[in-house]
Formats: sequence, structure tokens, C-alpha cells
Amino acid sequence: MSGIQFFLITGVILISIFFITRVRHRVLDLLILGTMIVCAIVFIIWPDITNSIAHKVGVGRGADLVFYISILIFWFIILKLYARLRKLEQMITDVIRKDALDNAIKNTGINIETKKPDEEQH
Repeated sequence: MSGIQFFLITGVILISIFFITRVRHRVLDLLILGTMIVCAIVFIIWPDITNSIAHKVGVGRGADLVFYISILIFWFIILKLYARLRKLEQMITDVIRKDALDNAIKNTGINIETKKPDEEQH
């Protein structure tokens, strides 16, 4: 095993440990992570496998294939994070809107449903 292979496998293992400690109960995430770990270690130890796969799918080199797949994975992650960010923004907006309405009702004594002051209702 060469020095770069040792370095890359150590990096894969450290990243995996970090990720596993963050998502302990998400089975799908752990399954995807496990698949990526196995593929990474296999491709690091036997880099010729990527070349043979690349030739079968019409790509010149294994490194190019890995690069193209990485681009797709990064785009997926970016879009997933963007969707999650939009969802969180909407949740924050809803919470703030509800809090503002609750404070308005509490401070003014106006019932929003009837639009009359509370003391006038009989």
C-alpha cells in the first residue's frame, strides 16, 4: 500500500466516523454511507477497477469517471441542502407570524376571529 492510499483510506475512515456519529438513527443515510465507504476503499486499493468501469461506460479514464460522479453527487447535495434551507425558512416564517399574532392578541385584547375587543363580547 502506497503512502497516498494510506492517507486516502484514513481520510475516508475519519469522515465516516464523523458522519456516523451525526446520523445514528437514519438507516437510509447509513446505507448510502456504507456503500460509499466500501466503494471508496475498493477504488483506492485497486484503482484499475475505475479504469475498467470507465471504459465500459465510454469514459477515457477512471479518474474522469470518479470526477463526473462526484459532480453529480455534489449537485444532489447542494439541491437537497437548498430545499432543506427553504423549508426551514418557511418554518421560521410561520413561527414568527404565529408569535406576532399571539402577541397582538395579548397586548391589544382584540379577538382576531371576531375582530372585536374581548370585553365587548357577551
